[in-house]
Amino acid sequence: MSTFTLSDLERIVATRAKAAPEESWTAKLVAAGQDKAAKKLGEEAIEAVMAAVKNDRANLIYESADLLYHLMVVLKIADIPLEAVMEELQRRTGQSGLSEKASRQGP
Repeated sequence: MSTFTLSDLERIVATRAKAAPEESWTAKLVAAGQDKAAKKLGEEAIEAVMAAVKNDRANLIYESADLLYHLMVVLKIADIPLEAVMEELQRRTGQSGLSEKASRQGP
């Protein structure tokens, strides 16, 4: 089992974001701004969905890694720490998914 965590990825993204855009894909995405990074996140999400629908396990793993990486870049640009996302997930574990979803629906 891997000891690599999303916190590790968050630290790597933060470090690489400080590099020159010519030297780092992460820095290039950060320099291009949230619109570009969000579009890349969306592209990776679509690719992960396509792999899941095709039951392509190897590609789903690959695209999921891309998706998580691009999510971390989007969060970095938005100055949202991973910890905030984890706290939200923890908050939601106190209720069922159906109850949580119902609480978000309007009248």
